[in-house]
Amino acid sequence: MVNYNKMKAGKQPPEDINVLIEIPKGSNIKYEFDEEEKVIKVDRILYTAMFYPFNYGFIPETLEEDGDPLDALVITYESFIPGVLIRVRPIGVLITEDEEGIDRKIIAVPHEKIDPRFSNIKDIKDLPEAILNQIKHFYEHYKELEPGKFVKVKEFKGKEDALKIINEAIDRFKNKK
Repeated sequence: MVNYNKMKAGKQPPEDINVLIEIPKGSNIKYEFDEEEKVIKVDRILYTAMFYPFNYGFIPETLEEDGDPLDALVITYESFIPGVLIRVRPIGVLITEDEEGIDRKIIAVPHEKIDPRFSNIKDIKDLPEAILNQIKHFYEHYKELEPGKFVKVKEFKGKEDALKIINEAIDRFKNKK
């Protein structure tokens, strides 16, 4: 069983961080980590005929203004099972707005020791445009059939913005203790 209390933000945050995978690439099921019960639960099956084009999770020991850990998309060729922790490098951030307000999602790639195929990706501008288009398309449409829900993609920002957001979320987590 995953012990959330023992997971760390990373080896050298904000540049070398961990992400707990909740949703595997290719899934149409939205899983969420339940902090009280220390398990990953099914939140819902997507209403749209879509799947996550990336692995999705959160950075441990972080806290966003909405009270949740900081979300992260991990760009990989593989799909990871829910509950695994992966070492990643942040390369950017996706800013969206949904029915609950502004939502920031860190975009990351595996650390070179995990997958050297991403070693040349240093910033979001290094990703192929097709990947950014997939991310944007997914977020613009995945909630369309859910009553009362929506997502608007605001913008992509680069690595420096991502590092700043991660540091803020780590500080917020530490100050909450």
